[in-house]
Parts: sequence; structure tokens; C-alpha cells
Amino acid sequence: MKRRTWQRDAVAEALAENTGFVSAQALYGQLRDAGSPIGLATVYRTLAKLAEGGEIDSLQLDGEGLYRACATEHHHHHLICRSCGTTAEVEAEPVEAWARAVAAQHGFTAPAHVVDVFGLCPECSAEAAAGR
Repeated sequence: MKRRTWQRDAVAEALAENTGFVSAQALYGQLRDAGSPIGLATVYRTLAKLAEGGEIDSLQLDGEGLYRACATEHHHHHLICRSCGTTAEVEAEPVEAWARAVAAQHGFTAPAHVVDVFGLCPECSAEAAAGR
């Protein structure tokens, strides 16, 4: 059983307040602005533990780790806006089938994968089209 601490609860609650992926630095700033005495190293460690346990989603973008409270507990993929960070969780059975097939072709078993698709959400696409 994972030990519950006030730091773990604070990080999880702050992460749940965000709609998209957020960096550890941004989350730390959010916590500090709210008056939390939590340290940056603790934020990083806690996010790593939560991601390792599958309790939150994580991804790498331009060499930076980003984190998000996950709305779905089963395996899924993400569409992520490069501009505003809005995220949509999506099912992708063709990707699942492809991963199984490629693994089998090479004699691998128990394949696991991460697929994140980056683009512009409808709102950011509209703004870009309007020249803003």
C-alpha cells in the first residue's frame, strides 16, 4: 500500500485542478501561490511516484516531463494541443492491433506502448486561421 502524505495529497489535488498536462515547475508554482510549503524536489519525486504507479499520465515534450491527472484508469492515448495544452483521451484499437502485430513479427510478447498525438485543438486552429 502506498503511503499517503500531505505532500502526495497536495500534489494530486493541484494536478487535478489543471485540465491539461503541466510541468513539475508549473505545478510547484501553483502550490506555492496557494501557500503550500512543499519543496520543488518533493513535487518532482511525488509526480514520478504517481506516474510510476499509473495514477497520473506523464509524457515528454521538448525534453520536459509533463503530468496530468488521468480521467481514465484503463490504457488509452492522448491528443494534445501544441498551443494551449488541451488534452483529449482517445481509444485507438488500430494502434493496439498494430503494436501486437509488430511485437509478434519480431518474437516479442507482452507489448506495451505510449502514443501521444500532438496537433492544434479546434479553438487554437480557429485562432491560427484568423491570424491571431
